[in-house]
Amino acid sequence: MFDNLILSVNAVLPLFLMMALGFVIKQLKLFDDHTLRKMNRVAFNVFLPILMFQNIYTGDLAASFNPKLLIYAMATVLFIFFTSFFLVKRFVKDNPTRGVLVQSQFRSNFILFAVPALASIYGEGNIADAGIMIAIIVPAYNMLAVITFEIFRGEKIKLKKILQGIMKNPIIIGSVLGIVFQLLHIKLPFVLESTIADLSKTATPVALVILGGFFEFGVTKKWLKLTLAATLSKLLLIPAIFVPISIYLGFRGVPLAALLIMYGAPVAVSSFTTALEMEGNIELANQVTIFTSLFSVFTIFVGIFVLKSFSLI
Repeated sequence: MFDNLILSVNAVLPLFLMMALGFVIKQLKLFDDHTLRKMNRVAFNVFLPILMFQNIYTGDLAASFNPKLLIYAMATVLFIFFTSFFLVKRFVKDNPTRGVLVQSQFRSNFILFAVPALASIYGEGNIADAGIMIAIIVPAYNMLAVITFEIFRGEKIKLKKILQGIMKNPIIIGSVLGIVFQLLHIKLPFVLESTIADLSKTATPVALVILGGFFEFGVTKKWLKLTLAATLSKLLLIPAIFVPISIYLGFRGVPLAALLIMYGAPVAVSSFTTALEMEGNIELANQVTIFTSLFSVFTIFVGIFVLKSFSLI
């Protein structure tokens, strides 16, 4: 029991400490919002794609390709999307707010939380399952988010533009390149392989420090009830429904841990950017991102501890 507790702490506490460091650096005025946005672009366009490539390139793709896992993960994301879309449309009247609430339920910060937590539990070379899931799920997140906001602001859905955006997504490019190199058995020169490995180790710390830097705790009371409702649903209700179903269907080990984090990870930082660009309620988007990021550290910890205690992961 104690060993499981320590393992769970080791998997989750570093995430919190790195976000806390980002917040402290921001309070010390060592970087401002402009710098943060520039750093976020670098992390998104350079470090995270390298991380995705490295995880898949060094993993066992044949052993990690799990059609059942991929189909189930996609099906549940779509189910959460359609369910939240129906409920939000019925009970919330403001369109900009509707888009943010729907997005907050199906779109999680899967990349930043899954990779370090799973690597801490299983080792960096044993989490290619998560890398392949990310390559499939992240494009779905992006597509569904754009569709959601386009519907609620009365615009026509431009599928070609959405697909082009997905194809240009650096994280997707990094994942696809990793798969190609694996399938074609392409071996990088030692110097390049070593450089990529070193760079990939910086991706998560940099991204989490940036995430912490974005935290601003001036809560707008006007949106507090919706923020709490979205947070409780995202971090507690959705995992409470779908993790037991995942167990019932036979998922264990890395796949189950990846599903736990996919359901229970906080709302992606890019959700705020999407809301900003597509006329969503940016005050609510900012608050939901902060609340879910903070409390997910504790809910994911509990989830890992419980599953590990029952030898399910």
